[in-house]
Amino acid sequence: MKYVDEFRDGHAARALAAEIAAVVQPDRQYRLMEFCGGHTHAIARYGLSALLPDTVELIHGPGCPVCVLPIGRLDGAIALALEHDVTLCTYGDTLRVPGSGRMSLYKARAAGGDVRMVYSVDDALALARAEPQRQVVFFAIGFETTTPPTALALLTARAEGLSNFSVYANHVLTPAAMRHLLASGDGVTLDGFIGPSHVSTVIGSDAYADIARDSGKPVVITGFEPLDVLIGVRMLIEQINQGRAEVENQFIRAVTATGNRKARQVVDEVFALRPAFDWRGLGEVAASALAIRPEWSAWDAEVKFGLTTHSVADNKACECGAILQGRKKPQDCKVFATVCTPDNPLGACMVSSEGACAAHYAYGRFVSKEPA
Repeated sequence: MKYVDEFRDGHAARALAAEIAAVVQPDRQYRLMEFCGGHTHAIARYGLSALLPDTVELIHGPGCPVCVLPIGRLDGAIALALEHDVTLCTYGDTLRVPGSGRMSLYKARAAGGDVRMVYSVDDALALARAEPQRQVVFFAIGFETTTPPTALALLTARAEGLSNFSVYANHVLTPAAMRHLLASGDGVTLDGFIGPSHVSTVIGSDAYADIARDSGKPVVITGFEPLDVLIGVRMLIEQINQGRAEVENQFIRAVTATGNRKARQVVDEVFALRPAFDWRGLGEVAASALAIRPEWSAWDAEVKFGLTTHSVADNKACECGAILQGRKKPQDCKVFATVCTPDNPLGACMVSSEGACAAHYAYGRFVSKEPA
């Protein structure tokens, strides 16, 4: 663990914070969005915001796959379990997200639906092999990081002739959401992005080049450790001060310019780009999600079970949508840590292990920006 500990060194963190304080221009504000929920939790867990000058604001983005999944798509998964008599396999975080009428996959299971938590899509494949009499559906969510395993599972199912296995695909694309945030008049004004790390290992740093060029906002890809984030903040501030808008890669130990080409090839073989997709908090985002190609329709649960998607409004008391856009912070929500808690979540931002509300609740939700 020595290598990881070196990226969590408190003395080094304070030294980096001092360097940031020395380079910021006191007459300007730096509004930097960390897109990924993993960064949000690192920032909250290690108190990084408290180390930064008041002129540097870290804004939470929509980078949590569970959080951005719209209620209508969740309702589709619930319908699979309750109306189509399938065995629905899903990740643990999705089980507790409220759907229409506060129904959830947990409640669907209590109502008799065969809903099972899995740790990977391979678990769902194994179940389909073990129970050939059952229709097994994998509820696939996630950004580019989790898409290649889903594609490989579909390749495997076809090769093995697993006709009782299918995928309800809800994979979404990070760069499209970033472009949407920058173009949206309802969004928050940003000066730069802390780019996601795990996503970037797949798609590569080049995937953000047009975002930085067209928007004039720099993107710095960083790792999830506290020193990674602080170094990335310093790199962003230096670009902003110099009037540059480029893609820089702090996370060179894992991310390359072109990413994982083999993984991308597998994804392209199985998936095609959707014209548009509804995101919780962001609304309809063009070219922002993937659909299973028609030639794979035998393993596409949407086609196989005739699922239709409908738009469902969020709970009126929940500010998850505004939080995902960076327009509000968890503490701005009236039900945060009162009615809405991890044990009784109203919205996905409190449910997901990567949600901003869960991060603020777990790591000192009432701590001010100033260090103690």
